[in-house]
Amino acid sequence: MTVARRIGLLLSVVLLGAPTVPLRAQVNAASGAPPNIVLILTDDVGYGDIGSYGSRDIRTPNIDRLARGGVRLTDFYASPQCTPTRAALISGRYQQRVSLERALGSAGAWLSTGLPANGSTLPRLLKNAGYTTGLVGKWHLGYLPEYSPNTHGFDYFYGFLAGYIDFYTHTRGGDGLPDLYENGVAVSDSGYMTDLITSRAVRFIEKNAAQPFFLEVAYNAAHWPFQRPGHPTRAANNSRFQGPDDSLPATRADYIAMLEHADGGVGTIMATLKQRGLDKNTLVIFTNDNGGEWLSNNAPLFHRKDTLWEGGIRVPAIFWWPSVLPAGRTANTPGITMDLTATVLTAARTLVPANFEGRDLVPMLAGRMSAATLAERPLFWRIDTRDRQQRAVRRGRWKLLVDGDDQLLFDLPRDIGERHDVAASHPAVVRELQALLTAWEADVDAEATRTGRK
Repeated sequence: MTVARRIGLLLSVVLLGAPTVPLRAQVNAASGAPPNIVLILTDDVGYGDIGSYGSRDIRTPNIDRLARGGVRLTDFYASPQCTPTRAALISGRYQQRVSLERALGSAGAWLSTGLPANGSTLPRLLKNAGYTTGLVGKWHLGYLPEYSPNTHGFDYFYGFLAGYIDFYTHTRGGDGLPDLYENGVAVSDSGYMTDLITSRAVRFIEKNAAQPFFLEVAYNAAHWPFQRPGHPTRAANNSRFQGPDDSLPATRADYIAMLEHADGGVGTIMATLKQRGLDKNTLVIFTNDNGGEWLSNNAPLFHRKDTLWEGGIRVPAIFWWPSVLPAGRTANTPGITMDLTATVLTAARTLVPANFEGRDLVPMLAGRMSAATLAERPLFWRIDTRDRQQRAVRRGRWKLLVDGDDQLLFDLPRDIGERHDVAASHPAVVRELQALLTAWEADVDAEATRTGRK
């Protein structure tokens, strides 16, 4: 490929993937006050495990109430694992730029890795804009103090640093050490982790009800270990990976109980907002960090977490903001994690840095902007592990999945389950998407190398 051709491809990525004009804060709320913002993430939950997304065996009335009162996205994307999604959310940029493409482990060299605090991350920008910022629950972006939530701009942090912990003893997988902190100080609290997260979220809202706040509620439900509420298991090292071949196999019933309990926590948080008179001018976003695990139901999508098939990256996403967004609307415009970053900053009337890669979704969600403006931008993914090497790009209706040496093309609106590879009948589309994917990889890898992260 010639230098001129590569530059042209890189420019096409920039022009298609970035806003055409600078994103500026918008006065959206009917009152003059900036909105409170609550971002709720669940963990490893399947696309088809939420009632408003088609679940038949799991009851999620509180999450479904958000969907009835707000806008539900059908084509929203995360990354295939939790650390990459959280890195994209906090940084506002593709996680490949900081070489956080895999879930951080909790032993060995992983303990010295994390997301650099560069002064321009989501919580820092909100804090600079006068917001009180809080995170309760899962962090999974680094263990050292320089990678901590507080260093990134969270005024308050209560939760754990690893990817998963025992829901009762709060010890982490890998080395089995205690992993529960409040603002950098180790704490020892009793209780089921989902309940501790909910209670601290409520406490944060009540304490900061008089001023604008941003609160990220990062539940670890329904990530393994699959420990249902009220039934602590007695096995050694409960904070371990649990697969279908585990010596103590979990069940779908365990998973259901965990997710339904987290939905109850969502209801408690929403009730607190209403009791404090904050519900009319609070933007609430509900989503999940990646596709579901082996006990999850990702239907009608194919495959699951750790892959770039739709079941690994497409997740539920609901936006609820009564003073701004219509109720009961469904939108099928593709969105991605960095859009949450841009949406939150814009809702908070904060300038979005020019190098951020997401778009404010509120104009589209509110019906003030044509969905076509967002639909044709390319979205990219990559996973490169010992067991799996995949790359993918979606633009409009088309998704190219490069699985090893195979190039698979899917027409997603017609084939949501990715059962019919149409690469042979659309070779020009394959070439076009492959060129965009190649240019994107060169761009993100060059930045990671330039900054010493690769």
